Amino acid sequence: MLLIRCPYCDEDRPEIEFRHAGEAHIVRADKMADLTPEEFERYFFLRDNRKGDVYERWRHIHGCGRFFNAVRNTVTDRFLMTYKAGEPRPALPDPQAQAAATEGSGQ
Repeated sequence: MLLIRCPYCDEDRPEIEFRHAGEAHIVRADKMADLTPEEFERYFFLRDNRKGDVYERWRHIHGCGRFFNAVRNTVTDRFLMTYKAGEPRPALPDPQAQAAATEGSGQ
């Protein structure tokens, strides 16, 4: 079972307590009514959907009910970190440095 750390409850809980809420750190336009249809489409519908480490929003629906952000690897489904909503986006670890550390440690 996948465990996810809620940064508000400060504990690891089973994944069934959480719901994915999309990509994190999406900036809303100041005046949504002024967007062209193409700009609105980009804002509302289009997401990166990258392979690897991504920033996501999650909600602890069967716990505190709060939204938080997470860095998750979409290939391994491993959570690298979670942090409270409103906190700045943390820098992602350098994949080459991680690979070198793994090779050096014999893993």
